[in-house]
Amino acid sequence: MSDADDIPEPDRVPGAPHPRMAPRVVGQSSAVNDFIAAARSQRLHHGWLITGPRGVGKATLAWAIARWLLTGAESDDLTVPPDAPPARRIAALSEPNVMLIRRPWDEKAKRLRAEITVDEIRRLLSFFHMSAAEGGRRIAIIDAADEMNTAAANALLKVLEEPPKDALILLIAHQPARLLPTIRSRCRELRLTPLSPENMGRVLHELGSDDDAEKLAALAGGSVGEALRLAGQDGLKRYQDLIDLMATLPSMDRPRALKLADQAAGRAGADGDPFDLMVTLMDRLLTRLARAGLMGAPLPQAAEGEGRVMARLSPDDHAARDWAGAQATLSARARAGRAVNLDPAALVMDMLTELAHLPPAQSAKAN
Repeated sequence: MSDADDIPEPDRVPGAPHPRMAPRVVGQSSAVNDFIAAARSQRLHHGWLITGPRGVGKATLAWAIARWLLTGAESDDLTVPPDAPPARRIAALSEPNVMLIRRPWDEKAKRLRAEITVDEIRRLLSFFHMSAAEGGRRIAIIDAADEMNTAAANALLKVLEEPPKDALILLIAHQPARLLPTIRSRCRELRLTPLSPENMGRVLHELGSDDDAEKLAALAGGSVGEALRLAGQDGLKRYQDLIDLMATLPSMDRPRALKLADQAAGRAGADGDPFDLMVTLMDRLLTRLARAGLMGAPLPQAAEGEGRVMARLSPDDHAARDWAGAQATLSARARAGRAVNLDPAALVMDMLTELAHLPPAQSAKAN
């Protein structure tokens, strides 16, 4: 994979535009207002931690902040004229006053590194040092900060402790608890929340994903990024296959299960990771099964017949606890196995087999 166009971007959802291309921030007015108020007070803090679930607009907000500051815009929603020179340069990743830090490509292993390394943070130090002579604001976006290894985190801490003049560091974090407490304490937090169904529909419409928007929104849990990933990787079809398999319990259709497992063994690339998609869908299935046992089948349904399957497999709070317990352990175990290069098809098949032997699956009445 020597062609730069084929190298996957770790901060972009497969099949979706990069967050820097989004024209506006949707559904996060509280965070937007908090940042604008701080900027207009002339006491803008140098470090900002942007947190919240995956795919709710954290990177979109970071890039919107960068455009707004560098263009000197006066809007109350961080929008800027699309033809403003800094906006065009940011879209092309050629703005000299913005540095993006993300997981690097390992040319030797031909894959993305699992962590942001200390070498990337050293590049950030060079960026601040070399651009200081030119004056003006300099902005660093770290996506995602909770992917830094220990050495990288310690190097960043030193920057936050002694920030360069006119520097702004925007840290995107899906799991802020993984960051050093000393990093968190030196940043102001902008916390984003899952989008409402109305805002999900609006964003999906703008991105041309109107088809099955209701199902995508239901399965994505208020995350536009996740909805786009599902749309781009045929996730709804995979989830339908998973629901159809669960409908065969208590006697699991083994050939159908093997077919699902084999689909997870495809090669990861710029279009996504089939294994990660399958494990994520199984994780969502278990979450929805647990919720069904407590609150009834979720609405809207994310697949045809989902409500009937969940009513049969998760009829009460006892079943809900079993499904919740599986959700808390199975996906993490599968991802750990994949990290040490275990066969992805075998890992998925093990998950399906274990689910089929859980008490609520075995006690379900056959169709």
